[in-house]
Amino acid sequence: MKTTKLSPWILFFAAASIIAALVAFKAAAPQPSKLVYMQFSTIESIIPGGLGRSKMITVMPEGTKTEEDLQNFYSMVGINFGNISSNNIAITKKINDLVAQGWEFDKVMTGTQSPSDNNGQGIFISRYFFKRTVE
Repeated sequence: MKTTKLSPWILFFAAASIIAALVAFKAAAPQPSKLVYMQFSTIESIIPGGLGRSKMITVMPEGTKTEEDLQNFYSMVGINFGNISSNNIAITKKINDLVAQGWEFDKVMTGTQSPSDNNGQGIFISRYFFKRTVE
């Protein structure tokens, strides 16, 4: 029986051809995705007597800004739970609207500010951050 031996050059060219075919037909690498962020802030006044100003401010990635009025925490008779409930509804609606538009909730940061310890004035501020991927 006669055995045929393959030339090392034939094996080299066969391997090189297979590698070249794999490289040629390899799918293009996907472009990296880019994240964009937007935020909305709620500023809720705790100034007694309903004299404060409360707002929801939205800033989109391209820099457009909208402002919506919120209710103050206090009215002439003290803390107003109806106003707090109304603000909760408005904030939840804003979050649901943004999620429906394809935004993903990222995080919330909160803070308070009061000019002094004993004057009964100040604000609560919450910043809600959202992100989404753009191609």
